[in-house]
Amino acid sequence: MSTAVQTTPYGTGSGLLVQPAGPGGLDAIDPKELRDLLAQAGFLLLRGFGADMDAFTALVQNTSTSTTLDPARDFYSEVAQKVDAGFDEVGLHTENGNSPFRSHLAWFFCEKAASTGSQTTVCDGYRVWDALSDQARTAFAAQDIVYSRYVAEPQWRAMAHHLLGRTKPADQIQVSELLALAGQLPGTEITPQDDGGVRYSFRTPAAGPTVFATRPSFANSILGPSFNYEKPTITFADTTELPAPLLAEVEEVTARLTENLDWQDGDAAVIDNTRVMHGRRAITDPDRTIYNALSYIEAPAA
Repeated sequence: MSTAVQTTPYGTGSGLLVQPAGPGGLDAIDPKELRDLLAQAGFLLLRGFGADMDAFTALVQNTSTSTTLDPARDFYSEVAQKVDAGFDEVGLHTENGNSPFRSHLAWFFCEKAASTGSQTTVCDGYRVWDALSDQARTAFAAQDIVYSRYVAEPQWRAMAHHLLGRTKPADQIQVSELLALAGQLPGTEITPQDDGGVRYSFRTPAAGPTVFATRPSFANSILGPSFNYEKPTITFADTTELPAPLLAEVEEVTARLTENLDWQDGDAAVIDNTRVMHGRRAITDPDRTIYNALSYIEAPAA
């Protein structure tokens, strides 16, 4: 039996707080209902389901066609990785958004909430795109942006291992197999390096369609972190730098529209990673445990 749910607005935008309307746990939420709510809201905070790691893992698997990962993090279940990015504030970004392997959904499970600070932040790219000036929208619509950086051998092997369905040990994967994966993705170039690492460039719109709709959303990793990785170079497609006044406007608009997910023990959240950027306030109480999962879904039929 599916868990019945009830929703109320969360935050200042279209986000929703989802709570149980009857018996049943997180793992029994109807996947289609969850996806439909997410298409409407952009992000969902799931509260009051008595969730544990097993139920969270089951919900992710039930809702998704496949999962992916951050290759610099360790797994704590079949899908979950512990969030660990230091103690400083983390800028807005989409998970794996500065690479060709951005997931459709980003999931979080709060096993133990901090007593102060440390909130996950969310910022709806629909609202950002609408709030930017005409000049900024024109600049970002005129050409794509390009991310480029070096990735060490253990990290690209871990990613390829997962993308290939974990059918082959990571240390047996050839760089040609990574190149074949990237060859299926427009705008991607990967160059093997002498030390076994790779250097890649990835071209993508700063504002583009989401997994659920064609409406442009300003959802990217222009402001994002590089914890555990080399900081990427970010330019326009014509190799020019993003002008400082343009970046300043993005920072002002996103700061104004950023909302907090105020965690409670046992909360879970799911974010449309193609529409909503997320980050984190500075950690003021390190006694917290939050897990992250990344997944893909089938895009709805047009």
